[in-house]
Amino acid sequence: MEILFLANRVPYPPFRGDKLKIYNLGRRLAGRHTIHLLAFAESKKDLTYQSELEKVFDSVTFVYQPKWRSYFNSAINFLKSEPFQLAYFRSREMHKTLAEFIETHEIDVIHTQHLRMSQYTRNMKQYPRILDLPDAYSLYWQRREQVERPLLNRLFDKLESKRVIRAEKVLYEYDMALVCSVEDRDHLLGLHKGSNVRLLRNGVDLDTFTYKNHDYSRDQTLLFTGNMDYAPNVDAVTHFVKTLFPEILKQHPQTRLVIAGQRPVKQVLDLKSDKIEITGFVEDLSEMYDQGDVVIAPLRFGAGTQNKVLEAMAMGVPVVCTDIGFKGLEIESGEGVIHAPQDAEFVKQVVGLLKSEDLRRRVGQKGLDLARHKFSWDGISRELEEHLNVVVSKGD
Repeated sequence: MEILFLANRVPYPPFRGDKLKIYNLGRRLAGRHTIHLLAFAESKKDLTYQSELEKVFDSVTFVYQPKWRSYFNSAINFLKSEPFQLAYFRSREMHKTLAEFIETHEIDVIHTQHLRMSQYTRNMKQYPRILDLPDAYSLYWQRREQVERPLLNRLFDKLESKRVIRAEKVLYEYDMALVCSVEDRDHLLGLHKGSNVRLLRNGVDLDTFTYKNHDYSRDQTLLFTGNMDYAPNVDAVTHFVKTLFPEILKQHPQTRLVIAGQRPVKQVLDLKSDKIEITGFVEDLSEMYDQGDVVIAPLRFGAGTQNKVLEAMAMGVPVVCTDIGFKGLEIESGEGVIHAPQDAEFVKQVVGLLKSEDLRRRVGQKGLDLARHKFSWDGISRELEEHLNVVVSKGD
């Protein structure tokens, strides 16, 4: 097949989120198919990654749109009905570049990443098309509405939530839509009453996050990883430090917390103390997991599955997780991840792990086994191939 990946961001370096998925899928499809990448670049640094991506993709095309332009698009969007997420990525140049690319290539199928990019391919019905959401964006915004935050934030969340729900119906204009968890799939099928939503799990790169005979004797370091300018992560660590961490210290005084992730905002940097380390960007996150004793994922809003959870499982490190990031895994509590939906339960489970080497080992080893057999990108890329074959055969 000749496949076009249309991405909202340059998928390199493949550290987190949007970038990680496209890069890992591309790596595994390369050689078996002809694959092309067309993506937005939002910085001059993004443009320097073309040569790295050309090691994976047969062709790489960037549309440069600096952040100021995207912010301007969003600022003039208040009187419109379009979600700000789509307005941010609005670009005449992308429309033009995509049209020119399609005219000069024999594309068999278009893989469109995220609701944000649907504005460019929704009307290309002459081509087999998949919309990879990758999670239920309406579920993300509905949960964000429910978290107690400043009034202005909640008003914006309510407005964007309504707009996203309307825009999300575009998924039925595609041959197939993909989400990363059963929870997200069931939400979309229930909300929009359709039948073309399929599952494509998030995965973990077992070559990068390789088990290294984890030392389960250690009992003091909690680890949180993620982009630290991402609203759910900022909310999670702030709430954890202010509400849960003091209770954990009362029961296990030697505990320390490491918050590892790029672009920490002031709200995160202000959490630093003799018990809390803020690392900023970490080039090799596998080293951080190897040093952690328990990984925490106390997210209060979001959707889909969390990379931090899958990466910890691949490293054999036990995780404590709220509903966000757990329900979509389709596992039982204790199989690498202990489910703790409420604050008091979260504290109890974290302390329980810190106080028991045997429990840390049992939970961590179960997660390692699941990561290898259920969440490897190798298997997930084959599932994507099956989905692509289905939509291509429909067009024949």
